[in-house]
Amino acid sequence: MKDLAKLEDEVQNEETFILFLEALAADRLDEEEHEKASPSNPYGRGHNGWEHETIGQYLDASAAWANSSINGLPLMPKEVNPWKRMAQILHAGKIYE
Repeated sequence: MKDLAKLEDEVQNEETFILFLEALAADRLDEEEHEKASPSNPYGRGHNGWEHETIGQYLDASAAWANSSINGLPLMPKEVNPWKRMAQILHAGKIYE
């Protein structure tokens, strides 16, 4: 598995965003396989840290985090590069409640 945080940090353009997106998708597929083999506690995150089970829940969490961070966060200024900002939003959706 590729380190999503590292790949997110390396996003600078469309090409590196696509690499991040591919790794995020692979991470999700890996989690689904692990969950089939050995389900996690239904009240916690999955094997790879995914908080949400459905695409709808994931997209809702991504949008909620995007709205919460629209002006930046106390320890995280808003990213000005739109490719990296999108990677941050998608990555945050993985764990944001």
